[in-house]
Amino acid sequence: MADTRESTNDDASAGFSEAEREAMKQRAAELRAQAAGGTGTAKKKKEAKACLDAIAALSGTDKDVAELLHRIVQDEAPHLDPKTWYGFPSYARDGKVIVFYQPASKFDTRYGSVGFNEEALLDDGAMWATGFAVVEVTDEVEATLRDLVRRAAG
Repeated sequence: MADTRESTNDDASAGFSEAEREAMKQRAAELRAQAAGGTGTAKKKKEAKACLDAIAALSGTDKDVAELLHRIVQDEAPHLDPKTWYGFPSYARDGKVIVFYQPASKFDTRYGSVGFNEEALLDDGAMWATGFAVVEVTDEVEATLRDLVRRAAG
């Protein structure tokens, strides 16, 4: 039996929220900038500025957590390069994102999260966590993030 529903332009994007579509646009812009940005030091400086700009645009707990993560990466894993990934402040090794902060404000969620991609060296047996919800900055949160970043970065 034939499908009789009418197709609209909205049908094609119904699977993604406006925030998700915006994140995809940001990622496409990041990829274009990387391709046009050259190589070496100039490229890394541009990417680092984009990361700092992304952090500066945040507010409240999102900003507190992103600033904390940035300080931790500088202290514990200075060999990771700051950049953005889907508009998130992130930190990469050899061009591959290891750790990132997904602000709560990005997708209007209850909490922001610090996430680790598969290149992070966090393997621990048959199962391990790769994402951590953060609702406030405390000494305990800082200590945990320092340990995770140190291990993830290698």
